[in-house]
Amino acid sequence: MIIIGEKINGTIPVVKEAIEKRDAAFIADRAVKQAEAGAAYIDVCASTAPEVEVETLKWLMEVVQDATDTPLCIDSPNPRAIEAVFKYAKKPGLLNSISEEGDKCEVLLPLMQGNTWEVVGLTCDNNGIPDNLETKINITRTMVEKADKLGITPDRIHIDPCVMALSTQNTAMLDFAAEIRAIKELYPTIHVTGAISNISFGLPVRALLNKTAMAFAIEAGMDSAVMDPLNRAMMETIFATYALMGQDKHCRKYSKAYRSGQIGTVK
Repeated sequence: MIIIGEKINGTIPVVKEAIEKRDAAFIADRAVKQAEAGAAYIDVCASTAPEVEVETLKWLMEVVQDATDTPLCIDSPNPRAIEAVFKYAKKPGLLNSISEEGDKCEVLLPLMQGNTWEVVGLTCDNNGIPDNLETKINITRTMVEKADKLGITPDRIHIDPCVMALSTQNTAMLDFAAEIRAIKELYPTIHVTGAISNISFGLPVRALLNKTAMAFAIEAGMDSAVMDPLNRAMMETIFATYALMGQDKHCRKYSKAYRSGQIGTVK
């Protein structure tokens, strides 16, 4: 599982406060702990007013890169903000994100030429998030074709089918699983990602739904996730699911995680 650590985001109240106070130690600590817990990328999202977003993103990038060698996931709904701070990344990471909304593909995909940067692609367009599989597949195909014209292969793309809340759509998990399978069938080497916790929005005992949904999603083919790597229950579910699916030879990763204390009884 490719884990995109989600804990440095200005929508989180304590992170927002740290950003406002320019508390570098707090941000650095969050970055290091996520890296040590297994994050492949550290997401940095300012979530500030547009006029200070570029400055804030640049500061977050500097703090995180001084604290850990783990690659960044530069996150903003504004592709121009990502474009402006792109040069401050010390190594290739992940751009978050493109879609068929506005000119996001046209702004961000050219940044990926001649390097190994990867990108998250949301299955939405100017009409919002589609409620049917066919439209999501068409959006995926369009983004992949645009990328291909620039020499960007599917294995550098993380498609996010945008899981919906179970509280408002009773078939949300079944639909998400079907979308994952369809995308992987169309492009076997592409990554499928998502913020799986969206599934439980508005419902009680969210952690129970989230970890169960993660198992369903992995079985369907999801191999990337925007999540908290410090969430012990979720990490346990990931290790257990791969072992049960026969994708962990001799259960080595599961056993190693147990020996290291990453899963099992907290001591």
